[in-house]
Amino acid sequence: MNRIEAALGALQEKKEKAFITYITAGLPDYEKTKEIIKAQEQAGTDIIELGIPFSDPIADGPVIQNASYEAIQNGANLEKTLTCMEELRAEGVKMPIVFMMYYNTVLHYGVEAFAKKCQEIGVDGLIIPDLPYEEQEELKEALSGSDNTILIQLVSPVSKERIPMILKDARGFVYCVSSMGVTGQEGTFHKEILNYLTEVKKVSKIPVMMGFGIRTAEDVKPMKEVIDGAIVGSHFINLMREHNFDPKAAGDYCHTFKEELNCL
Repeated sequence: MNRIEAALGALQEKKEKAFITYITAGLPDYEKTKEIIKAQEQAGTDIIELGIPFSDPIADGPVIQNASYEAIQNGANLEKTLTCMEELRAEGVKMPIVFMMYYNTVLHYGVEAFAKKCQEIGVDGLIIPDLPYEEQEELKEALSGSDNTILIQLVSPVSKERIPMILKDARGFVYCVSSMGVTGQEGTFHKEILNYLTEVKKVSKIPVMMGFGIRTAEDVKPMKEVIDGAIVGSHFINLMREHNFDPKAAGDYCHTFKEELNCL
């Protein structure tokens, strides 16, 4: 069984929600990246999305765009991120790690070569926002034959009638994207997002994760009966900047969020 699926299965048995964070690889440097990941593992974070810096991250907001730009300016790239990943596993990190990236990076490396490399070094999943469902076959084929690395599917409110098709053979978890945000909205907003998440939950055979605009566990309270976990990205990067990328600050935040998420 894939490491993501094993971790989420264990959480479901305990009736616990999953907590996932996003960090940009190589920000501010790769040694700090490793320290922050290790601190999160110790704090109880369930899965980490490790963003591969890219020059044109079209699906990301300004915080992650700036993080990607800064990491590239500091010398971050795919090869160094693969080495970082290899080192993390060699240094004993066992938690599931997913690469969040764009498909041009995969194509440039070579689809088959990239899939093989990910399987060899312990990348548990891939999230590729600009790879439509209809164009995933080549990558899926390259990943087949091994449970080590799986492709994570994304859906959004505009997916609508496509959701059953997208999730038919989906694995790991489904990443529910929203362009709306949560905090500070009217109650009608919560009804809209709940309707969307409820529809996904009806169709999905795998855990449903909600991302976008989440800062605290309280932000997902209105959705707690529908979702299986929460994803924090931009806020986590902002937090790291505020604390000069201190691993202890990362661990403290993750520990608190995870605890509060399962007490809602």
